Amino acid sequence: MRISVFGSARPQPGQPDYEAAYDLGRLIAQGGHILLTGGYMGTMEAASRGAAEAGGHVIGVTCEEIERWRPTSANPWVKEEIRARTLIERISILIRECDAAIALPGGAGTLAEISLFWNHLIIQAISPKPLVLVGPGWQHVFHTLFKEMENLLSPNEQNWLIFASDYQIAYRETLKAIQFLPKDGRNP
Repeated sequence: MRISVFGSARPQPGQPDYEAAYDLGRLIAQGGHILLTGGYMGTMEAASRGAAEAGGHVIGVTCEEIERWRPTSANPWVKEEIRARTLIERISILIRECDAAIALPGGAGTLAEISLFWNHLIIQAISPKPLVLVGPGWQHVFHTLFKEMENLLSPNEQNWLIFASDYQIAYRETLKAIQFLPKDGRNP
């Protein structure tokens, strides 16, 4: 299985979010799965490092637009790099090429990844696959959205999102959810 991990570029080694992403990457590799990330620093680096050090295959999806904005290159644990021209193309590759995604805490970029993935699920632009959001922050954000936009959202749209309190639960929920996906492409 190919698992995309979304998250912030800000966490540094030794910080809790970095260490959690590192451990998640290790879990993914130890489970025999391929890891896809945005390929750069922060939680992307941490997950890549954890997976690579556990002997896993790491795919980094990098982007010309990001590199023009912030001169950088793929982190050293990326074993296979996929280059995208634009940020939207990069996110689309991370969504299209995975069998499941786990979103760690993050900012605007992570929210964009979650939103585009979720919308693709809703409109059936991609086949059903788990989208697991880690931490109370995402749960609060989406609870507020569901409450404030209740009349604009179908209840079944909410069913595409899985919430987990930490990365270990997120990993287990991902594996569990993949087993119960409808084979006909219908909403869960």
